[in-house]
Amino acid sequence: MATRTLHLSVLGMTCHNCTRSVERTLASTPGVIQASVDLQAASATVEYDVDLVKPEVLAEAVRDLGYEVPA
Repeated sequence: MATRTLHLSVLGMTCHNCTRSVERTLASTPGVIQASVDLQAASATVEYDVDLVKPEVLAEAVRDLGYEVPA
């Protein structure tokens, strides 16, 4: 299993419920090993299996929640 760490900017989060929602969504994505979200830094850090999920899928999962993930 080859793993990588992805750092995403996540814009539009305003509270801890936002961060929990993003973190829960990322963590439940198949191939994600660990996800953490920082409200103050407006970012997410995701450790994932490169054979199971691509960074674009992770960014899209966050966008589907209504947050902006700049390219």
